[in-house]
Amino acid sequence: MDLTLSPAQLELQARARRYVTDVLQPLEVEFERAGGTLAPEIGRGLRKAAIAANLHGGSFPSELGGQGWSALDQVLVHEQLGQVTGGLWSYIPGPYNALIHCDPDQRRRYFDPSMRGERSGSYAVTEDGAGSDPRTLASTAIRDASTGEYVLNGEKWFVTGPDDTDFMIFHCNVVDGERRLPTLFLVDYDLPGVTKKHDPDYMHTFADRHPQFLLEDVRVPATAVLGTVGAADELTNEWFVEERIHIGARCSGAMERLLELAVGWATERVQFGQRIYDFQGVSFPLADSAADASAARLLTREAAWLVDAGEDPKVVHAKASLAKLFASEAAFRCADRVVQVFGGRGYMREFAAERFFRELRVDRIWEGTSEIQRLIIARALEKRGVGRVVGQG
Repeated sequence: MDLTLSPAQLELQARARRYVTDVLQPLEVEFERAGGTLAPEIGRGLRKAAIAANLHGGSFPSELGGQGWSALDQVLVHEQLGQVTGGLWSYIPGPYNALIHCDPDQRRRYFDPSMRGERSGSYAVTEDGAGSDPRTLASTAIRDASTGEYVLNGEKWFVTGPDDTDFMIFHCNVVDGERRLPTLFLVDYDLPGVTKKHDPDYMHTFADRHPQFLLEDVRVPATAVLGTVGAADELTNEWFVEERIHIGARCSGAMERLLELAVGWATERVQFGQRIYDFQGVSFPLADSAADASAARLLTREAAWLVDAGEDPKVVHAKASLAKLFASEAAFRCADRVVQVFGGRGYMREFAAERFFRELRVDRIWEGTSEIQRLIIARALEKRGVGRVVGQG
């Protein structure tokens, strides 16, 4: 496995870093003080700046208007995105990877506007009674034989999207006699029967909101099916694997920034006549987090490298879970340590350490909890073999 970065990858990494440091980070405190909102013109400016920097639609091929990044390229970018608080990277245009399966009309209505920063979609999977086990999803789609339409019903939680989100990818079961066929539908928010039931606040202050939606007898044409009937589990799993690798990368980036802030502060702050960095109670926890950050970065880049190498998807699935599990747990430990280094300042929301402490907590929950990642890894150890899970495939 060769993780040496090419000149093009180094340029991409630097370009993403400039967007983060020059465009996004200066807005962090303003965004926090405003309770997680930016004026619409600022949001439009962030999207335009991302497009100008060729950071939009990174995972999609160039013929579809994307950047054609490899999985490792994506990780290099998300390592930089993880260094901004507030989830402000959500302003970068780019559809969910499931939209690669759009037909030409769907591409015109959903994919292309999302790439241009004119629309954003959400992914509606979780329900009140169904989280980690998708087999218990209660949402349904029933075909109306008289019209050919599907009638959708269900309640979805944590339907994540930024401020311009106006459609969802609705994961439900098509009812066909005794069969339940997991299927994705493209559903506009303004359709009759679609109601935003609740828009709760969370620990973090994020560009993405996570509202709850109720769909009651929502009628959509058969052309609203994304992919094919019965293919939802496979398509959603593709998204989970990609996003788990991205989460690992963003957690790695968050640790890098946290460590830079902590080392900068601790080497300048003087107490009892010496730098607090010279006290092992301060520097040793940072050394532990440096080891964590290095390991998380390598795990995440390895998972991406295996994707690019065409490794067995089952092995990649396990590697993505390893990366997400370790990186998310390590990043929260790092944030906790850095808050302690800053002392009272670390408890102030105007300091990035405090914001990271709240924000990184969710990475151990969404896109599969740490417990689910352990379950995936444990099963892979048995089915794929220890060598393939802990080695390079």
